[in-house]
Amino acid sequence: MPRLTTAEAVLETLLGHGIDTLFALPGVHNDHLFDAAHKARDRFKVIHPRHEQTAAYMALGAALVTGKPQAFAVVPGPGILNASAALLLAYGMGAPVVALVGQIPSFAIDQGHGHLHEIHDQIGLLSHITKHAERIRSPQEASEKVALAIKNATSGRQGPVALECAIDTWGHAAELNLSAPIGVTQPCADPQTIKAAADILCAAKRPLIVCGGGALDAGPAVQQLAERLHAPVSSFRRGRGTIPTDHPLAVSFTEGHALWKTADAILAIGTRLYWQQGNWGVDEHLPIIRLDIDPDEINRLRKPAVGLLGDAAATLRALAEELSARNHTWQPNPHLPAAKETFAERLSRHEPPMAYLRAIRSALPPNGIYVEDVTQIGFASRLAFPVPGPRSYLSPGYQDTLGWGYGAALGAQAAAPGRKVVLVTGDGGFMFQAAELATAMHHGLPVVAVVFDDGAFGNVRRIQQQHFGNRLIASDLTNPDFVKFAESFGMAAFRATTPDALEDTLRQAFALNKPALVHVPVGAMPSPWDMILLPRIRGPEGRPPLP
Repeated sequence: MPRLTTAEAVLETLLGHGIDTLFALPGVHNDHLFDAAHKARDRFKVIHPRHEQTAAYMALGAALVTGKPQAFAVVPGPGILNASAALLLAYGMGAPVVALVGQIPSFAIDQGHGHLHEIHDQIGLLSHITKHAERIRSPQEASEKVALAIKNATSGRQGPVALECAIDTWGHAAELNLSAPIGVTQPCADPQTIKAAADILCAAKRPLIVCGGGALDAGPAVQQLAERLHAPVSSFRRGRGTIPTDHPLAVSFTEGHALWKTADAILAIGTRLYWQQGNWGVDEHLPIIRLDIDPDEINRLRKPAVGLLGDAAATLRALAEELSARNHTWQPNPHLPAAKETFAERLSRHEPPMAYLRAIRSALPPNGIYVEDVTQIGFASRLAFPVPGPRSYLSPGYQDTLGWGYGAALGAQAAAPGRKVVLVTGDGGFMFQAAELATAMHHGLPVVAVVFDDGAFGNVRRIQQQHFGNRLIASDLTNPDFVKFAESFGMAAFRATTPDALEDTLRQAFALNKPALVHVPVGAMPSPWDMILLPRIRGPEGRPPLP
Protein backbone atom coordinates (compact mmCIF):
# COMPACT_ATOMS: atom_id res chain seq x y z
CA MET A 1 0.00 0.00 0.00
CA PRO A 2 1.32 3.50 -0.77
CA ARG A 3 2.03 5.88 2.09
CA LEU A 4 0.10 9.07 1.41
CA THR A 5 -0.95 12.16 3.29
CA THR A 6 -4.62 12.96 3.59
CA ALA A 7 -4.17 15.67 0.96
CA GLU A 8 -2.40 13.29 -1.42
CA ALA A 9 -5.11 10.66 -0.94
CA VAL A 10 -7.80 13.23 -1.75
CA LEU A 11 -6.08 14.39 -4.94
CA GLU A 12 -5.27 10.87 -6.12
CA THR A 13 -8.90 9.88 -5.62
CA LEU A 14 -10.10 12.94 -7.54
CA LEU A 15 -7.79 11.92 -10.38
CA GLY A 16 -9.17 8.40 -10.24
CA HIS A 17 -12.63 9.88 -10.76
CA GLY A 18 -11.58 11.94 -13.78
CA ILE A 19 -11.20 15.26 -11.93
CA ASP A 20 -7.83 16.76 -12.88
CA THR A 21 -8.47 20.46 -12.16
CA LEU A 22 -8.98 22.29 -8.89
CA PHE A 23 -10.37 25.83 -8.88
CA ALA A 24 -8.94 27.16 -5.66
CA LEU A 25 -7.57 29.97 -3.54
CA PRO A 26 -4.65 29.07 -1.26
CA GLY A 27 -4.60 29.73 2.46
CA VAL A 28 -2.86 28.42 5.53
CA HIS A 29 -5.61 25.93 6.38
CA ASN A 30 -5.07 24.16 3.06
CA ASP A 31 -1.29 24.44 2.65
CA HIS A 32 -0.77 20.67 2.56
CA LEU A 33 -3.47 20.33 -0.10
CA PHE A 34 -1.70 22.81 -2.36
CA ASP A 35 1.65 21.16 -1.70
CA ALA A 36 0.15 17.83 -2.77
CA ALA A 37 -1.18 19.51 -5.92
CA HIS A 38 2.30 20.85 -6.66
CA LYS A 39 3.78 17.37 -6.36
CA ALA A 40 1.15 16.10 -8.83
CA ARG A 41 1.42 19.12 -11.16
CA ASP A 42 2.23 16.96 -14.19
CA ARG A 43 -1.21 15.34 -13.78
CA PHE A 44 -3.23 17.87 -11.82
CA LYS A 45 -3.91 21.54 -12.51
CA VAL A 46 -4.77 24.31 -10.06
CA ILE A 47 -6.50 27.41 -11.43
CA HIS A 48 -6.50 30.19 -8.86
CA PRO A 49 -8.84 33.18 -9.25
CA ARG A 50 -8.87 36.32 -7.12
CA HIS A 51 -11.89 35.58 -4.94
CA GLU A 52 -13.46 32.48 -3.39
CA GLN A 53 -16.80 33.15 -5.05
CA THR A 54 -15.10 32.80 -8.42
CA ALA A 55 -13.40 29.53 -7.52
CA ALA A 56 -16.81 28.02 -6.79
CA TYR A 57 -18.50 29.65 -9.80
CA MET A 58 -15.73 28.30 -12.04
CA ALA A 59 -16.33 24.77 -10.76
CA LEU A 60 -20.04 25.30 -11.36
CA GLY A 61 -19.54 26.50 -14.93
CA ALA A 62 -17.25 23.56 -15.66
CA ALA A 63 -19.79 21.11 -14.22
CA LEU A 64 -22.66 22.61 -16.22
CA VAL A 65 -20.78 22.38 -19.51
CA THR A 66 -19.43 18.85 -19.01
CA GLY A 67 -22.19 17.29 -16.90
CA LYS A 68 -19.37 15.80 -14.82
CA PRO A 69 -18.15 16.53 -11.28
CA GLN A 70 -15.76 19.44 -10.81
CA ALA A 71 -13.93 20.55 -7.69
CA PHE A 72 -12.97 23.73 -5.89
CA ALA A 73 -11.11 24.40 -2.63
CA VAL A 74 -11.30 27.30 -0.17
CA VAL A 75 -10.35 28.05 3.41
CA PRO A 76 -12.95 27.75 6.18
CA GLY A 77 -15.18 30.48 7.60
CA PRO A 78 -15.04 33.53 5.33
CA GLY A 79 -13.64 31.45 2.48
CA ILE A 80 -16.56 29.05 2.27
CA LEU A 81 -19.04 31.82 3.06
CA ASN A 82 -17.72 33.73 0.05
CA ALA A 83 -18.23 30.59 -2.05
CA SER A 84 -21.60 29.69 -0.58
CA ALA A 85 -23.71 31.52 -3.18
CA ALA A 86 -22.22 29.33 -5.89
CA LEU A 87 -22.93 26.19 -3.85
CA LEU A 88 -26.52 27.34 -3.41
CA LEU A 89 -26.73 27.89 -7.15
CA ALA A 90 -25.28 24.44 -7.82
CA TYR A 91 -27.83 22.93 -5.45
CA GLY A 92 -30.68 24.66 -7.26
CA MET A 93 -29.42 23.56 -10.67
CA GLY A 94 -28.44 19.99 -9.79
CA ALA A 95 -24.77 20.49 -10.68
CA PRO A 96 -22.15 18.01 -9.39
CA VAL A 97 -19.73 20.40 -7.70
CA VAL A 98 -17.27 19.09 -5.09
CA ALA A 99 -16.23 21.59 -2.40
CA LEU A 100 -13.03 20.92 -0.46
CA VAL A 101 -13.13 23.15 2.58
CA GLY A 102 -10.41 23.75 5.14
CA GLN A 103 -11.05 23.70 8.86
CA ILE A 104 -9.38 24.95 12.04
CA PRO A 105 -7.31 22.50 14.16
CA SER A 106 -9.30 19.37 14.83
CA PHE A 107 -9.13 19.65 18.64
CA ALA A 108 -10.73 23.10 18.52
CA ILE A 109 -13.60 22.59 16.07
CA ASP A 110 -16.82 24.14 17.43
CA GLN A 111 -15.10 25.13 20.70
CA GLY A 112 -15.24 28.89 20.15
CA HIS A 113 -11.56 29.49 20.90
CA GLY A 114 -11.25 32.24 18.30
CA HIS A 115 -9.01 30.46 15.80
CA LEU A 116 -8.34 32.07 12.45
CA HIS A 117 -11.42 31.68 10.20
CA GLU A 118 -13.34 29.77 12.86
CA ILE A 119 -17.06 29.37 12.28
CA HIS A 120 -19.47 27.40 14.41
CA ASP A 121 -20.92 24.23 12.88
CA GLN A 122 -19.45 24.62 9.42
CA ILE A 123 -20.69 21.15 8.49
CA GLY A 124 -24.21 22.18 9.50
CA LEU A 125 -23.99 25.24 7.31
CA LEU A 126 -22.79 23.17 4.36
CA SER A 127 -25.54 20.60 4.85
CA HIS A 128 -28.15 23.24 3.96
CA ILE A 129 -26.67 23.96 0.52
CA THR A 130 -25.30 20.56 -0.52
CA LYS A 131 -26.58 17.02 -0.98
CA HIS A 132 -23.85 15.59 1.22
CA ALA A 133 -21.38 17.12 3.71
CA GLU A 134 -18.72 15.16 5.62
CA ARG A 135 -15.53 15.76 7.59
CA ILE A 136 -12.33 13.90 6.71
CA ARG A 137 -10.75 12.95 10.03
CA SER A 138 -7.76 10.85 8.94
CA PRO A 139 -5.78 9.80 5.87
CA GLN A 140 -7.20 6.28 6.15
CA GLU A 141 -10.75 7.49 5.50
CA ALA A 142 -9.94 10.26 3.01
CA SER A 143 -10.16 8.30 -0.23
CA GLU A 144 -13.34 6.47 0.71
CA LYS A 145 -15.06 9.70 1.72
CA VAL A 146 -14.08 11.39 -1.55
CA ALA A 147 -15.43 8.45 -3.56
CA LEU A 148 -18.68 8.45 -1.59
CA ALA A 149 -19.08 12.21 -1.97
CA ILE A 150 -18.64 11.98 -5.74
CA LYS A 151 -21.13 9.12 -5.89
CA ASN A 152 -23.64 11.30 -4.06
CA ALA A 153 -22.90 14.22 -6.36
CA THR A 154 -23.56 12.17 -9.50
CA SER A 155 -26.31 9.75 -8.50
CA GLY A 156 -30.02 10.43 -8.45
CA ARG A 157 -30.66 14.13 -8.79
CA GLN A 158 -27.14 15.48 -9.14
CA GLY A 159 -25.92 18.21 -6.85
CA PRO A 160 -23.03 19.70 -4.90
CA VAL A 161 -21.22 17.96 -2.08
CA ALA A 162 -18.72 19.20 0.49
CA LEU A 163 -15.79 17.70 2.38
CA GLU A 164 -14.05 19.61 5.14
CA CYS A 165 -10.62 18.76 6.53
CA ALA A 166 -8.79 20.25 9.51
CA ILE A 167 -5.49 22.05 9.10
CA ASP A 168 -3.73 19.36 11.17
CA THR A 169 -5.27 16.47 9.23
CA TRP A 170 -4.29 17.37 5.66
CA GLY A 171 -0.61 16.58 6.30
CA HIS A 172 -1.01 13.34 8.28
CA ALA A 173 0.30 10.30 6.38
CA ALA A 174 -0.53 6.60 6.48
CA GLU A 175 -0.36 3.48 4.35
CA LEU A 176 -3.69 3.18 2.61
CA ASN A 177 -5.60 1.89 -0.37
CA LEU A 178 -7.30 4.29 -2.77
CA SER A 179 -11.01 3.87 -3.40
CA ALA A 180 -12.19 3.20 -6.92
CA PRO A 181 -15.23 5.03 -8.27
CA ILE A 182 -18.48 3.69 -6.89
CA GLY A 183 -20.87 2.67 -9.64
CA VAL A 184 -23.89 4.86 -10.30
CA THR A 185 -26.97 3.17 -11.74
CA GLN A 186 -29.35 4.80 -14.22
CA PRO A 187 -32.65 3.21 -13.18
CA CYS A 188 -35.64 2.98 -15.46
CA ALA A 189 -39.11 3.75 -14.11
CA ASP A 190 -41.39 0.90 -13.07
CA PRO A 191 -43.01 -0.86 -16.07
CA GLN A 192 -46.50 -0.38 -14.67
CA THR A 193 -46.07 3.39 -14.43
CA ILE A 194 -44.69 3.41 -17.97
CA LYS A 195 -47.84 1.60 -19.16
CA ALA A 196 -49.99 4.13 -17.28
CA ALA A 197 -48.13 7.02 -18.92
CA ALA A 198 -48.59 5.40 -22.33
CA ASP A 199 -52.33 5.11 -21.65
CA ILE A 200 -52.54 8.86 -21.09
CA LEU A 201 -50.47 9.72 -24.13
CA CYS A 202 -52.45 7.40 -26.39
CA ALA A 203 -55.68 9.08 -25.29
CA ALA A 204 -54.25 12.56 -25.93
CA LYS A 205 -54.66 14.57 -29.10
CA ARG A 206 -52.56 17.58 -28.07
CA PRO A 207 -49.76 16.37 -25.77
CA LEU A 208 -47.12 18.88 -24.66
CA ILE A 209 -43.62 18.06 -23.40
CA VAL A 210 -41.90 20.35 -20.88
CA CYS A 211 -38.16 19.91 -20.31
CA GLY A 212 -35.95 21.15 -17.49
CA GLY A 213 -32.29 20.67 -16.65
CA GLY A 214 -32.91 17.02 -15.82
CA ALA A 215 -33.62 16.35 -19.50
CA LEU A 216 -30.35 17.74 -20.89
CA ASP A 217 -28.63 14.38 -21.22
CA ALA A 218 -31.69 12.70 -22.72
CA GLY A 219 -31.98 14.87 -25.83
CA PRO A 220 -32.11 12.12 -28.50
CA ALA A 221 -34.77 10.20 -26.54
CA VAL A 222 -36.81 13.39 -26.02
CA GLN A 223 -36.65 14.26 -29.70
CA GLN A 224 -37.58 10.75 -30.80
CA LEU A 225 -40.60 10.69 -28.52
CA ALA A 226 -41.67 14.22 -29.46
CA GLU A 227 -41.59 13.35 -33.15
CA ARG A 228 -43.65 10.22 -32.55
CA LEU A 229 -46.26 12.17 -30.57
CA HIS A 230 -46.08 15.32 -32.72
CA ALA A 231 -45.71 16.96 -29.31
CA PRO A 232 -44.20 20.44 -28.98
CA VAL A 233 -41.24 20.60 -26.55
CA SER A 234 -41.12 23.65 -24.29
CA SER A 235 -38.07 24.69 -22.25
CA PHE A 236 -36.89 27.66 -20.25
CA ARG A 237 -33.50 28.54 -18.78
CA ARG A 238 -31.99 25.21 -17.73
CA GLY A 239 -33.72 22.95 -20.25
CA ARG A 240 -32.81 24.95 -23.36
CA GLY A 241 -31.00 22.91 -25.97
CA THR A 242 -32.40 19.54 -24.86
CA ILE A 243 -33.51 19.40 -28.48
CA PRO A 244 -32.23 22.03 -30.93
CA THR A 245 -34.31 25.18 -30.65
CA ASP A 246 -34.63 25.30 -34.46
CA HIS A 247 -36.39 21.92 -34.47
CA PRO A 248 -39.99 22.36 -35.72
CA LEU A 249 -41.35 21.00 -32.44
CA ALA A 250 -39.16 23.13 -30.15
CA VAL A 251 -41.10 25.97 -28.55
CA SER A 252 -40.16 28.76 -26.21
CA PHE A 253 -41.47 29.29 -22.71
CA THR A 254 -43.98 31.84 -24.05
CA GLU A 255 -45.18 29.54 -26.82
CA GLY A 256 -45.46 26.78 -24.25
CA HIS A 257 -47.84 28.99 -22.28
CA ALA A 258 -50.05 29.44 -25.35
CA LEU A 259 -50.12 25.68 -25.94
CA TRP A 260 -50.74 24.88 -22.27
CA LYS A 261 -54.29 26.19 -22.57
CA THR A 262 -55.39 23.57 -25.10
CA ALA A 263 -53.05 20.72 -24.12
CA ASP A 264 -54.77 17.50 -23.06
CA ALA A 265 -51.70 15.77 -21.60
CA ILE A 266 -48.37 16.98 -20.20
CA LEU A 267 -45.12 15.03 -20.08
CA ALA A 268 -42.78 16.93 -17.73
CA ILE A 269 -39.17 15.73 -17.85
CA GLY A 270 -36.60 16.77 -15.24
CA THR A 271 -38.37 19.99 -14.35
CA ARG A 272 -39.96 21.45 -11.23
CA LEU A 273 -42.87 22.53 -13.44
CA TYR A 274 -43.16 25.45 -11.05
CA TRP A 275 -44.28 28.13 -13.49
CA GLN A 276 -46.78 25.91 -15.21
CA GLN A 277 -48.46 24.37 -12.16
CA GLY A 278 -48.04 27.35 -9.88
CA ASN A 279 -48.87 30.18 -12.29
CA TRP A 280 -50.50 28.91 -15.47
CA GLY A 281 -53.01 26.64 -13.74
CA VAL A 282 -54.14 23.04 -13.88
CA ASP A 283 -57.59 21.48 -14.07
CA GLU A 284 -59.18 18.04 -14.21
CA HIS A 285 -58.90 17.97 -18.02
CA LEU A 286 -55.10 18.08 -17.93
CA PRO A 287 -53.40 14.84 -16.80
CA ILE A 288 -49.74 15.41 -15.97
CA ILE A 289 -47.00 12.79 -16.25
CA ARG A 290 -43.90 13.72 -14.28
CA LEU A 291 -40.61 11.99 -15.07
CA ASP A 292 -37.86 12.70 -12.56
CA ILE A 293 -34.95 10.95 -10.85
CA ASP A 294 -35.83 12.73 -7.59
CA PRO A 295 -38.77 11.17 -5.71
CA ASP A 296 -39.34 14.41 -3.80
CA GLU A 297 -39.82 16.33 -7.03
CA ILE A 298 -42.51 14.19 -8.59
CA ASN A 299 -45.23 15.12 -6.12
CA ARG A 300 -44.19 18.73 -5.56
CA LEU A 301 -47.04 21.27 -5.79
CA ARG A 302 -49.57 18.55 -6.67
CA LYS A 303 -49.70 14.81 -7.23
CA PRO A 304 -49.41 13.97 -10.93
CA ALA A 305 -51.63 11.55 -12.80
CA VAL A 306 -48.54 9.36 -13.25
CA GLY A 307 -45.12 9.62 -11.61
CA LEU A 308 -42.20 8.09 -13.49
CA LEU A 309 -39.31 7.72 -11.06
CA GLY A 310 -36.14 7.04 -13.00
CA ASP A 311 -33.41 8.24 -15.29
CA ALA A 312 -34.82 10.40 -18.08
CA ALA A 313 -33.07 8.74 -21.03
CA ALA A 314 -33.64 5.16 -19.87
CA THR A 315 -37.27 5.78 -19.01
CA LEU A 316 -38.04 7.63 -22.24
CA ARG A 317 -36.58 4.77 -24.26
CA ALA A 318 -38.81 2.33 -22.39
CA LEU A 319 -41.81 4.60 -22.90
CA ALA A 320 -41.06 4.81 -26.62
CA GLU A 321 -40.95 1.02 -26.82
CA GLU A 322 -44.30 0.77 -25.05
CA LEU A 323 -45.86 3.28 -27.44
CA SER A 324 -44.40 1.48 -30.46
CA ALA A 325 -45.99 -1.77 -29.33
CA ARG A 326 -49.41 -0.10 -29.33
CA ASN A 327 -49.09 1.08 -32.93
CA HIS A 328 -50.93 4.33 -32.19
CA THR A 329 -50.60 7.44 -34.36
CA TRP A 330 -50.86 11.11 -33.51
CA GLN A 331 -51.58 14.16 -35.62
CA PRO A 332 -49.73 17.48 -35.53
CA ASN A 333 -50.91 19.95 -32.92
CA PRO A 334 -53.27 22.32 -34.78
CA HIS A 335 -52.47 25.19 -32.39
CA LEU A 336 -48.71 25.11 -32.89
CA PRO A 337 -48.48 27.33 -36.02
CA ALA A 338 -50.54 30.10 -34.42
CA ALA A 339 -48.49 29.98 -31.22
CA LYS A 340 -45.27 30.33 -33.20
CA GLU A 341 -46.66 33.13 -35.35
CA THR A 342 -47.88 35.12 -32.36
CA PHE A 343 -44.58 34.73 -30.53
CA ALA A 344 -42.58 35.77 -33.60
CA GLU A 345 -44.70 38.90 -33.87
CA ARG A 346 -44.09 39.74 -30.21
CA LEU A 347 -40.35 39.25 -30.61
CA SER A 348 -40.31 41.55 -33.66
CA ARG A 349 -41.37 44.38 -31.34
CA HIS A 350 -38.67 43.57 -28.78
CA GLU A 351 -35.85 45.70 -30.11
CA PRO A 352 -32.95 46.30 -29.81
CA PRO A 353 -32.45 43.19 -27.63
CA MET A 354 -33.40 40.83 -30.45
CA ALA A 355 -30.97 42.49 -32.85
CA TYR A 356 -28.19 42.11 -30.30
CA LEU A 357 -29.05 38.45 -29.78
CA ARG A 358 -29.01 37.83 -33.54
CA ALA A 359 -25.59 39.48 -33.71
CA ILE A 360 -24.18 37.30 -30.94
CA ARG A 361 -25.64 34.11 -32.41
CA SER A 362 -24.25 34.96 -35.83
CA ALA A 363 -20.73 35.49 -34.48
CA LEU A 364 -20.69 32.58 -32.02
CA PRO A 365 -19.76 29.25 -33.65
CA PRO A 366 -22.43 26.52 -33.53
CA ASN A 367 -20.55 24.65 -30.79
CA GLY A 368 -19.94 27.84 -28.82
CA ILE A 369 -21.04 28.28 -25.22
CA TYR A 370 -23.38 31.12 -24.26
CA VAL A 371 -23.48 32.24 -20.63
CA GLU A 372 -26.22 34.63 -19.56
CA ASP A 373 -25.96 36.73 -16.47
CA VAL A 374 -28.95 38.31 -14.76
CA THR A 375 -29.53 41.25 -17.10
CA GLN A 376 -32.04 42.50 -19.66
CA ILE A 377 -30.42 40.80 -22.65
CA GLY A 378 -30.07 37.67 -20.56
CA PHE A 379 -33.79 37.62 -19.77
CA ALA A 380 -34.62 37.94 -23.45
CA SER A 381 -32.17 35.21 -24.39
CA ARG A 382 -34.04 32.72 -22.18
CA LEU A 383 -36.89 33.07 -24.62
CA ALA A 384 -35.25 33.60 -27.96
CA PHE A 385 -31.52 32.85 -28.18
CA PRO A 386 -31.05 29.91 -30.58
CA VAL A 387 -29.46 26.91 -28.84
CA PRO A 388 -28.32 24.04 -31.08
CA GLY A 389 -27.62 21.47 -28.37
CA PRO A 390 -27.45 20.68 -24.66
CA ARG A 391 -24.94 22.22 -22.25
CA SER A 392 -24.15 25.09 -24.59
CA TYR A 393 -26.49 27.57 -22.87
CA LEU A 394 -25.73 28.33 -19.22
CA SER A 395 -28.38 30.06 -17.13
CA PRO A 396 -28.48 30.53 -13.33
CA GLY A 397 -31.79 28.73 -12.87
CA TYR A 398 -34.33 29.69 -10.25
CA GLN A 399 -31.78 31.29 -7.91
CA ASP A 400 -31.06 33.87 -10.65
CA THR A 401 -27.93 34.98 -8.82
CA LEU A 402 -26.78 38.38 -10.01
CA GLY A 403 -23.11 38.46 -10.95
CA TRP A 404 -22.56 34.71 -11.30
CA GLY A 405 -21.71 34.90 -14.99
CA TYR A 406 -18.02 35.74 -15.42
CA GLY A 407 -16.77 33.05 -13.05
CA ALA A 408 -19.08 30.47 -14.61
CA ALA A 409 -17.88 31.46 -18.08
CA LEU A 410 -14.23 31.11 -17.02
CA GLY A 411 -14.94 27.65 -15.62
CA ALA A 412 -16.78 26.63 -18.76
CA GLN A 413 -13.83 27.79 -20.84
CA ALA A 414 -11.35 25.88 -18.68
CA ALA A 415 -13.43 22.70 -19.10
CA ALA A 416 -13.99 23.20 -22.85
CA PRO A 417 -10.75 24.76 -24.11
CA GLY A 418 -11.49 24.18 -27.78
CA ARG A 419 -14.81 26.04 -27.78
CA LYS A 420 -15.65 29.73 -27.89
CA VAL A 421 -17.32 31.09 -24.76
CA VAL A 422 -19.26 34.33 -24.64
CA LEU A 423 -20.71 35.95 -21.54
CA VAL A 424 -23.63 38.35 -21.83
CA THR A 425 -23.80 40.50 -18.73
CA GLY A 426 -24.84 43.92 -17.50
CA ASP A 427 -22.75 46.59 -15.87
CA GLY A 428 -24.28 45.77 -12.49
CA GLY A 429 -23.67 42.03 -12.53
CA PHE A 430 -20.28 42.21 -14.23
CA MET A 431 -18.77 44.30 -11.46
CA PHE A 432 -19.38 41.48 -8.96
CA GLN A 433 -16.39 39.65 -10.44
CA ALA A 434 -14.73 42.31 -12.57
CA ALA A 435 -11.35 41.74 -10.92
CA GLU A 436 -11.35 38.26 -12.45
CA LEU A 437 -10.20 39.77 -15.72
CA ALA A 438 -6.85 39.17 -14.05
CA THR A 439 -7.67 35.47 -13.79
CA ALA A 440 -8.62 35.24 -17.46
CA MET A 441 -5.30 36.81 -18.43
CA HIS A 442 -3.18 34.87 -15.96
CA HIS A 443 -4.52 31.49 -17.04
CA GLY A 444 -5.15 32.32 -20.70
CA LEU A 445 -8.89 31.70 -20.65
CA PRO A 446 -10.24 33.33 -23.84
CA VAL A 447 -13.73 34.18 -22.63
CA VAL A 448 -15.29 37.14 -24.41
CA ALA A 449 -17.36 39.22 -22.01
CA VAL A 450 -20.04 41.44 -23.53
CA VAL A 451 -20.99 44.12 -21.01
CA PHE A 452 -24.26 45.90 -21.72
CA ASP A 453 -24.01 49.16 -19.83
CA ASP A 454 -27.09 51.22 -18.95
CA GLY A 455 -25.56 52.78 -15.85
CA ALA A 456 -27.98 51.07 -13.51
CA PHE A 457 -29.40 47.94 -12.05
CA GLY A 458 -31.78 48.19 -14.98
CA ASN A 459 -34.45 45.79 -13.86
CA VAL A 460 -34.61 47.38 -10.41
CA ARG A 461 -34.83 50.85 -11.92
CA ARG A 462 -37.67 49.85 -14.25
CA ILE A 463 -39.67 48.38 -11.38
CA GLN A 464 -39.21 51.57 -9.38
CA GLN A 465 -40.26 53.65 -12.36
CA GLN A 466 -43.32 51.61 -13.26
CA HIS A 467 -44.61 50.46 -9.89
CA PHE A 468 -43.29 52.92 -7.32
CA GLY A 469 -44.02 56.28 -8.87
CA ASN A 470 -40.51 56.74 -10.29
CA ARG A 471 -39.09 56.94 -6.76
CA LEU A 472 -35.58 55.80 -7.68
CA ILE A 473 -33.30 54.55 -4.94
CA ALA A 474 -30.07 52.49 -4.98
CA SER A 475 -30.45 51.63 -8.67
CA ASP A 476 -28.10 54.05 -10.46
CA LEU A 477 -24.45 53.04 -10.82
CA THR A 478 -21.08 54.70 -11.30
CA ASN A 479 -18.97 52.65 -13.70
CA PRO A 480 -15.40 52.64 -14.92
CA ASP A 481 -14.49 53.10 -18.53
CA PHE A 482 -14.86 49.40 -19.26
CA VAL A 483 -12.53 49.45 -22.26
CA LYS A 484 -9.72 51.12 -20.32
CA PHE A 485 -10.43 48.90 -17.34
CA ALA A 486 -9.96 45.74 -19.42
CA GLU A 487 -6.91 47.16 -21.16
CA SER A 488 -5.30 47.82 -17.79
CA PHE A 489 -5.06 44.03 -17.41
CA GLY A 490 -3.49 43.72 -20.85
CA MET A 491 -6.75 42.46 -22.32
CA ALA A 492 -8.11 43.20 -25.77
CA ALA A 493 -11.10 45.52 -25.39
CA PHE A 494 -13.64 46.96 -27.81
CA ARG A 495 -16.66 49.20 -27.83
CA ALA A 496 -19.73 48.50 -29.96
CA THR A 497 -22.71 50.83 -30.15
CA THR A 498 -24.93 48.94 -32.61
CA PRO A 499 -25.86 45.28 -33.19
CA ASP A 500 -23.92 45.22 -36.48
CA ALA A 501 -20.87 46.62 -34.76
CA LEU A 502 -21.22 44.03 -32.01
CA GLU A 503 -21.25 41.18 -34.50
CA ASP A 504 -18.14 42.49 -36.26
CA THR A 505 -16.38 43.08 -32.95
CA LEU A 506 -17.21 39.62 -31.64
CA ARG A 507 -15.77 38.02 -34.74
CA GLN A 508 -12.55 39.97 -34.17
CA ALA A 509 -12.47 39.01 -30.50
CA PHE A 510 -13.05 35.30 -31.16
CA ALA A 511 -10.33 35.31 -33.82
CA LEU A 512 -7.78 36.49 -31.24
CA ASN A 513 -8.34 33.38 -29.14
CA LYS A 514 -7.48 35.46 -26.10
CA PRO A 515 -9.51 36.98 -23.27
CA ALA A 516 -11.49 40.00 -24.45
CA LEU A 517 -14.17 42.44 -23.38
CA VAL A 518 -16.75 44.25 -25.47
CA HIS A 519 -18.44 47.29 -23.94
CA VAL A 520 -21.92 48.00 -25.30
CA PRO A 521 -23.38 51.27 -24.00
CA VAL A 522 -27.18 51.17 -24.14
CA GLY A 523 -30.17 53.08 -22.94
CA ALA A 524 -33.18 51.67 -21.14
CA MET A 525 -34.15 48.31 -22.62
CA PRO A 526 -37.73 47.18 -23.30
CA SER A 527 -39.02 44.76 -20.72
CA PRO A 528 -39.31 41.08 -21.68
CA TRP A 529 -41.34 40.30 -18.57
CA ASP A 530 -44.70 40.38 -20.34
CA MET A 531 -43.46 37.25 -22.14
CA ILE A 532 -42.31 35.59 -18.89
CA LEU A 533 -44.76 36.59 -16.16
CA LEU A 534 -47.71 35.08 -17.96
CA PRO A 535 -51.31 34.89 -16.71
CA ARG A 536 -53.22 31.93 -15.36
CA ILE A 537 -55.07 30.23 -18.20
CA ARG A 538 -56.42 27.01 -16.70
CA GLY A 539 -58.47 26.08 -13.71
CA PRO A 540 -61.40 28.08 -12.31
CA GLU A 541 -60.16 31.33 -13.86
CA GLY A 542 -59.50 30.00 -17.33
CA ARG A 543 -61.03 26.72 -18.40
CA PRO A 544 -59.84 25.39 -21.75
CA PRO A 545 -62.19 25.10 -24.70
CA LEU A 546 -63.73 21.71 -25.36
CA PRO A 547 -61.98 19.49 -27.94
